[in-house]
Amino acid sequence: MEAVVRYWLDKLKNVSYEMDDVLDEWNTKIMMQQVDNHEKEGDITLLVTKKKVCFLIPFDCFCFGHVSRVILRRDIKLKLKDLNNKLTEIAEERKAYKFQHTEGRVEQPERQKSSSFLDISKTFGRENEKDIIVSKLLSESSQEIIRGPLVIPIVGMGGMGKTTLAQLAYNDENVKAHFERRIWVCVSDPFDEIKIAKAIIDGNGTPNSDELEAFLQCMSKSVEGKKFLLVLDDVWTQDHRKWEQLKLPLLKGAMGSRILVTTRKEEVAIMMGAKMSHMIHLKQLSEESCWSLFYHLAFFDKEEDESNVFEAIGKEIVKKCKGLPLAAKALGSLMRFKKTKKEWQDVLHSEIWEIEEVEQEVFQPLLLSYYDLASGVKRCLLYCVIFPKDYELDKDNLIELWMSQDYLSLERNQEKEIVGENCFNNLVMRSWFQDFKKDDDGNITVKMHDIVHDFVQFLNREECYIMEVKDANKRIELPSDKVRHLTLILASDDRFACPVPPISFDHCKVLRTLSCFDSRITILDRDLILQLKCLRTLNLSGNKINELPKEIGELIHLRYIDLSGNNHLKELPNTLCNLYNLQSLRLTGCRHLAKLPKAIGKLINLKHLHIKNCYTLKYLPKGIGRLRSLQVLDGFSVRAVDNSETLQLGDLGILDKLQGSLFIKGLGNVRDTSEAEKAQLANKRHILRLELDFSNGDKRRQGERDGEMLSFLEPPQSLEFLSISGYCGGTFSYPNWMISLPNLRTLVLRSWKNCDFLPPLGKLPSLQTLSIDDMPSVRKVGVEFLGIEETSALLKSSSPTVSFPKLKKLSFSGMCSWEEWKGVGGLVEEDSE
Repeated sequence: MEAVVRYWLDKLKNVSYEMDDVLDEWNTKIMMQQVDNHEKEGDITLLVTKKKVCFLIPFDCFCFGHVSRVILRRDIKLKLKDLNNKLTEIAEERKAYKFQHTEGRVEQPERQKSSSFLDISKTFGRENEKDIIVSKLLSESSQEIIRGPLVIPIVGMGGMGKTTLAQLAYNDENVKAHFERRIWVCVSDPFDEIKIAKAIIDGNGTPNSDELEAFLQCMSKSVEGKKFLLVLDDVWTQDHRKWEQLKLPLLKGAMGSRILVTTRKEEVAIMMGAKMSHMIHLKQLSEESCWSLFYHLAFFDKEEDESNVFEAIGKEIVKKCKGLPLAAKALGSLMRFKKTKKEWQDVLHSEIWEIEEVEQEVFQPLLLSYYDLASGVKRCLLYCVIFPKDYELDKDNLIELWMSQDYLSLERNQEKEIVGENCFNNLVMRSWFQDFKKDDDGNITVKMHDIVHDFVQFLNREECYIMEVKDANKRIELPSDKVRHLTLILASDDRFACPVPPISFDHCKVLRTLSCFDSRITILDRDLILQLKCLRTLNLSGNKINELPKEIGELIHLRYIDLSGNNHLKELPNTLCNLYNLQSLRLTGCRHLAKLPKAIGKLINLKHLHIKNCYTLKYLPKGIGRLRSLQVLDGFSVRAVDNSETLQLGDLGILDKLQGSLFIKGLGNVRDTSEAEKAQLANKRHILRLELDFSNGDKRRQGERDGEMLSFLEPPQSLEFLSISGYCGGTFSYPNWMISLPNLRTLVLRSWKNCDFLPPLGKLPSLQTLSIDDMPSVRKVGVEFLGIEETSALLKSSSPTVSFPKLKKLSFSGMCSWEEWKGVGGLVEEDSE
C-alpha cells in the first residue's frame, strides 16, 4: 500500500507542477498584452502588474479567479482541459484506494531521553568549551539581584554534542562543590511545566493537588534560599508564557544559582532571557578529537596489527563526519563489525546518506529539527542542496533564488524579500547554517555543514540532483523525469573551455533550475535552450560564455538569470526583453559587457539588476527608469552626452523601491543640476549605502555646480554608509543634510580638491568610522571640525557638547598641506584611532 500511496502522490505533485506552468503561461500572455497596449499608448511607466490568475483544486475541476478582458488562447484551453482530465483521474483513484485526508501532526521520530550520567573515559574534545561553561557557572553576576538566576544556553545543530557538554559541566568536581542542589531535567517537546516542576521538586515536598499552582508552590519551596544548578536539556518551545510561569518560582533561589540550557534554536535562548555574551555556540569537533572518538568505537576489540591495516581508511572516513560527534559515533559503531578491507572501502566510497546506520542514528535527530520548520521554510532549506558541499551561500542571492521558485509566500502584505530575510534568519538561528560571515559592505554568507547537506540531499534526492561531469563530450542521462533542479559540476582537469554537455532531452523538459557555475563553459546549446521550457532559474556564473543564444527569450517562465563573472560576454540578446517574469538579472563582474538591451524597460517584474564591476558598461538604457519594481541597482554611471536612449540622473526619480547599495559615478558629467533634484534620493528610504563619485567633467566649471548638485542629492535619513569622492565644491558649500544624518555609521570623504576646512562632522550622532583622504588644500583641523564654536571649547563648561559620541575609528591620509591640529585631541573619544 505504501508504494501505491507514493505513486499517487507523485502523480498529484506532477499535475500541480503542470498547473503552475499553465497558469504562469496564461499570466504571461496577459502581461504581454498589457505591455503591448501601453507601448502603443507611449507610456509604460504607469504599468503595474495586476493580480495573477489563481486556482483552487476541488479534485473535480479547475476554478479560476476573475480575469478581466483576457483572451484565452486555444493552446492554453487544451492544456487546461488535459489537466482537468488528469485531476479527475487522480480524484477517482483516491476514491478507489479509499485514501483519507487526516488533519494533525506528522508522526515524528522518537525523541531520545537524556540523564546526567556520563562515562568521561568515552568523551573526547570539548575541554575548552567545558572550561568556559564552568567559569560562567562559578562566576558572580551583578545582574542576579534584578533578573534572578543567570541563563547560560548551549546552542548548536542536532548531533553536535550539546548534551554531552552539559553533562561534562554538570559532573565537574568544582561545580558539585559550588552548588547545594543540582537538578537535571530532560525537557524535549512538548514543554510540560508539571513534568519539569516534578523533576525539580524531586521528593522535596508533595503537592496537595494535580494543579500546576500546587507544583509551582512546592518547586518554589524546594529551591528557596539554596544555590542551585538547573540543567534544562533539549528545549524546543519558544512560548515565553510557558517559561515565565516556570521561571518565577526559581527566583526564590540563592544568589549564584544558574540555569544551563541546551537547545538547537537561538530563539529559545533569547526567549529565556539569555544575553548573547553568555551563549555558547557549539562548533564542530576538531579532526583529532573526531578521530579519537571514532577510533575508540571502531577499533575497540581489534588487535594492533588489524588496526594498522584499517587506520588509513578510517581517517578518510572520519573526514566525512566534518566534526559532527554523532556521525563519528555512528560510523565508528558501524565499522567495529567490518572485518575486511573491501568493506571499509565500500563505506569510504559510499554517499553518507546511503549508509543505513547513518540514516537511523544521524538523520533521525535532524528530522526532529526539520519537522519543527514551517512548510515554506522547509522548501527553502531543501532548495539549498542545488549548491555543492562547502559552497559559500550569499544571503541576498539565496533569497532571490527562493523567489524565483515562488517559495516565499506573502505574509501580511510584506515584500517577498522581507519574507526571505525572515526565512534565512530562521534557518541560521536553528543551526541549519554555519560559518556566518559579514563583510564591510554588509554582505552576509553562510555554509551548510556537510552532514546537513547529505541530510537535505537525502530528503530531496528525487527532485534535486548534483551531477559531476567527467567527460564533457559524453551524453548525459538524468536518473529520472522527476528531477526538477539540476546542478552540473565539470570535474575535468582540462583547462580548455567547453560547451554545456548534451543533456538527455527526454528528461530535461521539466527542469526548473539549471546551474553550471565555475565550469569554463563557452557555449550554451540552442537546442538545449528550446527544451527547457519550464525553466525558472538559470545560473551560469563564473564561466566563459561569450554569447547568450537569442532563444533565451522563449523561456517565458524564467525569473532568475546569473551570468556573473563571464568576462567574455559583450552584450545580451534583445530577446531577453521578452522575459516578462524575470525578477533577477545578475551581471556582476562581466568586465567586457558593453551594453544592455535597449528594450529592457519591458521587464516590468525586474527587481534586482546587479551590474557592479561591469567596467565596460558606460551607460544604462533609458528604459530602466520605468521599472517601478526595481529594488537593486548597485551601479549607475552618468553619461556626458544627453539623449533619449540613455538613463539620466533624474530618471531615478520614480525608482523609490531601490534598497541596499547605490553607487552613482560620473556626476561631474551632469550639466543640469536639476537632474539631481529630480532623482529624489531622499524618498528612497531603503537605501542604506550610498556612494557619490563626482569624477569626470570640466574641473574649471565644476565647483559651483557640484555644490548645488550635492545639496539636491540629499539621501534618506536611514542611510548608514556614505562615500563622496571627487567633489569640487568649495570650503563652505557642503549641504546641511551632511551633518544631520541620524543613522550614519561610516563616512568616507575622498579627493575634495577645493576644500580648505573640514565640515563640522562631530555633530553626527551615530558615526563610528570616519575616513578622510586626499584633501590637499586642508591646512588646519580645528574645533569647527568637531561641530562646536571655538569660544565654547575655550570655556570648557561643566557639561560640554560631546562631539563624535560613538566614533571608533578616525583616519587621515593624503593631507599634504596639513599644518595644524588644534583643540581636537581632548574632545574626540579615547577609543578612536
